[in-house]
Amino acid sequence: MSYLYLAIAIVAEVAGTAALKSSEGFTNLLPSIVVVVGYSIAFYFLSLVLKTIPVGVAYAIWSGAGIVLISVFGLAIFGQNLDLPAIVGMALIIIGIVIMNVFSTSIQH
Repeated sequence: MSYLYLAIAIVAEVAGTAALKSSEGFTNLLPSIVVVVGYSIAFYFLSLVLKTIPVGVAYAIWSGAGIVLISVFGLAIFGQNLDLPAIVGMALIIIGIVIMNVFSTSIQH
């Protein structure tokens, strides 16, 4: 169940971050509401995750996956470009998350 909660936290954080760009400094009401609700959901579910997964591991997965997803979202929705170093860096983040989940004894499987 922890990984489901972590996935919800990641998706909510990415939605909030994507809306943050559209909120234009919190001057647009609807995107501003999405930011507040998205981050509230993200932190609530992250707090549930921390009951069973160590904070460092949970935060590494949460932030790493968020970085990759918001970058893909920025590419697809906002037309932002990713150069080769950015793609390589994100690939290393994904590899790090996989290594932690497969080999770390800190994570309960």
